[in-house]
Amino acid sequence: MRIKAALYNADHLEYGLVTIPFPIPQDQYNDTIKMLEALDIGDPRAKDCMVKEIEGCVPSLKCLEGHRINVDELDYLVKRLDSFSDGELAQFQGMAAKMGLSDMTDLINLTFCCQQATVITDFSDLEQIGRDHYMNLHGGCVSTEELEELDSMETALLLISENEGTVTPYGVVYDNGMQLSRIYQGRNFPEYLYEESLMTVSLRSIHDSDDSREAVWLYLPTSERQIERMLWRDGMESEDFATLEIQINNLPAAVETACPLEQESVFDLNAMCAAISKLAQADRAKLEAVVAYANPESAAEIRRLAENLDLFDFVPNVHTPGEYGRYMIQDSGHFDYDSNLDAFYDYEKYGQQRIQQEQGIFTERGYIAYQGTLSLDELMRKEPAEQYQREQDESMGMGGLS
Repeated sequence: MRIKAALYNADHLEYGLVTIPFPIPQDQYNDTIKMLEALDIGDPRAKDCMVKEIEGCVPSLKCLEGHRINVDELDYLVKRLDSFSDGELAQFQGMAAKMGLSDMTDLINLTFCCQQATVITDFSDLEQIGRDHYMNLHGGCVSTEELEELDSMETALLLISENEGTVTPYGVVYDNGMQLSRIYQGRNFPEYLYEESLMTVSLRSIHDSDDSREAVWLYLPTSERQIERMLWRDGMESEDFATLEIQINNLPAAVETACPLEQESVFDLNAMCAAISKLAQADRAKLEAVVAYANPESAAEIRRLAENLDLFDFVPNVHTPGEYGRYMIQDSGHFDYDSNLDAFYDYEKYGQQRIQQEQGIFTERGYIAYQGTLSLDELMRKEPAEQYQREQDESMGMGGLS
């Protein structure tokens, strides 16, 4: 689902108009906020973006036209709607129209409860209407046996005959006694994982004594700007004023246990996740072997390893000197292997020789050896640009001596 919102500063019409896609693509978040700030709007908490026009496949959101909105609230709302089925979207739009909602807080809260309502968009299939209505009344959790025993046509007829529906542009709406939820209080967004992430982080202010208030939920990797804005929404001066809890989603297992991640800075965790997210699945397996080899002690060190995987030789699924020797002679491409001489190759001896020379080790993932010019400690403690420049300088120096 994609919508576009044309936004402007109602106090300075001369600044012009900017059209923003929602949900905001993660790699465009920083640039989007910069565009809004150029119009002196886009505050993390204020509803300072006036909506001129909404375009897209959720016509009910045109209720926002002519209203001031908060850009992150609209982003969260559209992310919620993006996960909805056609039926859920009809429920949301029908109830929004029936209740006359145009406030962003109410619209976000409606996404958490609109599934209780019944919206009929097609009266030609009474049995389907009856089944859908019965499911709505029971929170969507109904056994197959219950549905088989249900007289769905009678259920539909009772609904239509005994209840007064509200006609909306999105269907005939029966609210079934639904009450608008109050999950979102207008500050921190309720937990909601929109797209795949490596780690979920929740932050709570050390000064907050209200356990009922939502934590700041972050899904890493994300932009640093978004982290800063979410902290600002909560009223935290910085992450130093927060307690942190983490939930691992898709991190490589060796990374998860390499160091106490819950003691790390959320910005260091984010940078680590950003580096890992760029790796293909095969390289993530390689990273596990590298982590076992290098024994990093922080998220920052893991990040630098992830950014420098090309400095390591990795042979997956090899766990003994003999297997490594066989790989090198038969499969590495370094030798012209002759199967007729197979009985004369001492794979284990050659493997041991290579391992000693390379100072490699065997891990659960396979064989790993470091080939960089810096020591491992230096590699893990230097920024990649610094490390690259030093290796270039050393290479040029060696070339001048030869």
